[in-house]
Amino acid sequence: MRIRYLSLTNFRNYTRLELALPERPLLLYGANAQGKTSLLEAIYLLATGSSPLTPLDRQLIKWEAEAEGLPYARVWAEIVHRDRVQEIEIILEKKTLVDGTVRLHKTIRVDRARKRRTSLTGRLNVVLFTPQDVELVSGPPAGRRRYLDDTLCQVNEPYCTALERYTEALHQRNAALRYLRDEGGDAAQLSPFEDVLAHQGIVIANGRRVLVAALSQRADHIHQQLTGGAEWLRLEYHPNFDPAAPPALKYQMGLGLHYGGPPPGIETDGLAEAFRQALLARRADEIARGTTLIGPHRDDLNFIAGNPAQGTHEVDLGTYGSRGQQRTAVLTLKLAQLEWMQGQTGETPVLLLDEVLAELDAARRRYLLAQVDSVEQALLTATDPEMFSTAFRERAVLWEVQRGIVNCHEL
Repeated sequence: MRIRYLSLTNFRNYTRLELALPERPLLLYGANAQGKTSLLEAIYLLATGSSPLTPLDRQLIKWEAEAEGLPYARVWAEIVHRDRVQEIEIILEKKTLVDGTVRLHKTIRVDRARKRRTSLTGRLNVVLFTPQDVELVSGPPAGRRRYLDDTLCQVNEPYCTALERYTEALHQRNAALRYLRDEGGDAAQLSPFEDVLAHQGIVIANGRRVLVAALSQRADHIHQQLTGGAEWLRLEYHPNFDPAAPPALKYQMGLGLHYGGPPPGIETDGLAEAFRQALLARRADEIARGTTLIGPHRDDLNFIAGNPAQGTHEVDLGTYGSRGQQRTAVLTLKLAQLEWMQGQTGETPVLLLDEVLAELDAARRRYLLAQVDSVEQALLTATDPEMFSTAFRERAVLWEVQRGIVNCHEL
């Protein structure tokens, strides 16, 4: 798949941008803070419904537009698939309600029909790699959960629907827990939220487990290539809810990366019931704390590496890995994601590389740029195009970005 046309209005530092994107690799170059990353951010927004850089959609609206009384931003693209062409549009608009409060409204349209965020699945698939992604290894668990969710929601609509329902029920249950803590009342009012959390939480845990298993299988081979065979890599999924705890379910969901569903004799409904019972058992503690302590919203993902020459010695890269090891692990992860998404959809996702070559040595640069030739469309950013080889610059399209304007005249 590829993006044929891209249009931005009042998005970040772009007042108006209309681009017909080339079929060759596109290198966007220019000084910092000119709009290179914002262009990739807009594409990621179209693919996932959210920005990879901020949880606050209001920050995506060009501030001058707000000052001029036009508090809205629009991102639109025409996507070419093997068998169809589709339009995706996202509009962000601040609206003043009758009580004077201001709310941000997000409108998503596919082929001009209004849709929910879950309907973005399969419309535009992307793999984004930025220097900040090293935080996936060393940063807080929330970033790793977000990565798994964004990856799965691009190709698995049932997962995305379950995540949306789970998140809504989680917010409602947490609000009810705080009310019970502060005002008292009947704890039975939590039951409807717990039923949703239990059934949707199992869908989320299963989806993440299958994804991590698939990424880990691909990552080990890629990582050994990147390190010249000096290091292997394994991804480990750590679910917060372990149904091994209830006596009726004597198995460990966290074990076995090749796990693809409930073991024989244990149905999904049984897992959901075990989850619901776990929530029931922790009610008193959770009311006292005013928050839900059990569930996939507290899952984690670990990056485990080792040196074949050192036998069974293993290192958790998030805790003990060097910055170089962590950066290589993230590169491995994103390339494994690229392979996995292509296998799921039959099409290569759009590859977005934001200022990443400066962080890599020569061997890893060559390996990464070789992947650019394996996808249908790739967009790269850099402050200095000279860091790319002459051969790459000759086969790519180079456009300069300056103060929210893209100069489409090549060097």
